[in-house]
Amino acid sequence: FICENNLSTFVLLGFPGPRGLQTWLFLLFLVAYVLTVAGNLAIISLVGAHRRLQTPMYFFLCNLSFLEIWFTTACVPKALATFASHSGAISLAGCAAQMYFVFSLGCTEYFLLAAMAYDRYPAICLPLRYGSTMTPGLSARLALGSWLCGFSAITVPAALIARLSFCRSHVINHFFCDIAPWIVLSCSDTRGVELAAFGIAFCVILGSCFVTLLSYAYIVATIIRIPSARGRHRAFSTCSTIFLHVRTSVESSLDLTKAVTVLNTVVTPVLNPFIYTLRNKDVREALRRSVQRK
Repeated sequence: FICENNLSTFVLLGFPGPRGLQTWLFLLFLVAYVLTVAGNLAIISLVGAHRRLQTPMYFFLCNLSFLEIWFTTACVPKALATFASHSGAISLAGCAAQMYFVFSLGCTEYFLLAAMAYDRYPAICLPLRYGSTMTPGLSARLALGSWLCGFSAITVPAALIARLSFCRSHVINHFFCDIAPWIVLSCSDTRGVELAAFGIAFCVILGSCFVTLLSYAYIVATIIRIPSARGRHRAFSTCSTIFLHVRTSVESSLDLTKAVTVLNTVVTPVLNPFIYTLRNKDVREALRRSVQRK
C-alpha cells in the first residue's frame, strides 16, 4: 500500500450483503435505537417525577440511562446512514470524534458502575450510617468524577491516533470507528497507540472491577449474616439491577467482533430499561402511578 498523509475520508464497511439484508439491519437498528432512547428517557422521567425514587441508587441509574442514550447515539445513527446509503463514508475528523465519544462513554460506564457498587456497600453493610455517608453532595461528586475520568482516559490514545498516517486502503471493517480495525490501516508505527489503549483499558477495567467486586464481597458477606429470609431477599433486591448491569458491561469489554459488538451497543441498551422496570419494585410502582394519573 502507498501511504497518504492527507487521507481525509474513510469508509465504514458495516455488514456487507444483499440489499434485503441491509434493509433488515436498518429496521433492526432503527427500532432498537428508538426503544433505547424512549426507555432510558422513561427511567430518567420516572425518577425525576417521583420523590421516592430520588435516592443515590436511582441517581446513578439516571446517569447510566443518560449515558446509554448518548452511547447508542454515538454509534447507531451513522450505522443507519451506512445501511441506507450503502456508502459508509466518514471523514477523518468524524471518525476520530466517534471513536473518542464511544470509548469515553464506555470508560465512564465502568466508573459509574464502581460508584454504584460503592453506594450499595454502606446501604447494605452500614444501613444506620447510610444517610449521613451517601449524601447528595457525595453522590454528585462521584458521578461527576466518573464522567470526568471517563472522558479523560481516552485522550492519550486519541491524540496518538491523530498523528498517524494512513494508507490508500481506507475501508474500516466495522460499523463504527473502532480503534483496532482503524489503526490497522495506518502506515505509521502503531505500537504506541496499541500500548496506550491497552494500558488505559487495563487500568480502567481492573480498577473499576476491583472496587465493584470488593464492595459486593462485603455486601454478600453481610447479607449471608442477615437472620431472616425476608431480610436477605430485600437486601439482594436492592442490588439486583446493578448485578445485571455489571454482567453485561463486563462482557462488553471482551468484544472482539462486530457481531458481539452489536449485542452490547444496540441490544443491551434496549434491554436495560426493561430490566430496571420489571426487576425493581419501586420503579414498577412509580410506573403504575404514572399510568394511573393519565
